[in-house]
Amino acid sequence: MGGNSAVRAVLPDGRLIRDCSVTIRVRDVQGSHSAQLWIKSVYPDYVDDLAPGVFPELEEIGHRAADQCAHWFGDSSAHPLIILQEATPVGFAMVAKDRPSLWLPRVDYRMEDFFIVRACRRLGIGESAVQLILSRFAGRWEITQYLRNTAAVSFWRRVVARYTGGNYQERIVNDEVRQVFDSALKVR
Repeated sequence: MGGNSAVRAVLPDGRLIRDCSVTIRVRDVQGSHSAQLWIKSVYPDYVDDLAPGVFPELEEIGHRAADQCAHWFGDSSAHPLIILQEATPVGFAMVAKDRPSLWLPRVDYRMEDFFIVRACRRLGIGESAVQLILSRFAGRWEITQYLRNTAAVSFWRRVVARYTGGNYQERIVNDEVRQVFDSALKVR
């Protein structure tokens, strides 16, 4: 995204981003200990946003940031990504290369997790990052959101529709919204 707007945002660590129109980058961080630590630090906010009321105590059932990060960073089919504004981390994504399944539709990639820190939302950062990610991993995609997470459903419907020019399929199955599309067919 370009432009010269002087929007300000305060990150969780207290740093101030004065201009949110700066360049957004996405970096693959497989093997990066510092990236893993940063993701762990914002993971509780991510879990809070997933579906309010659905995941009240994930740690009680063994879904902890440390365990999830270890899984992402130890899986050769996973692509843990950090979203940067200039050199400052403002979000993360985890792209999974699909594994064959009898139950799920055949796709090349799944957006397993996507998060932008709250202070940097509604500034175009998330959409810019998604465009970079979908272009980097060209192929057939599936993105899933919990139906009860209306903010996520709205975000992904808007972003996927814009990215694909409306050329995507959507289904609601078991209280999840699923968009399926081919990023290699992006309308230019």
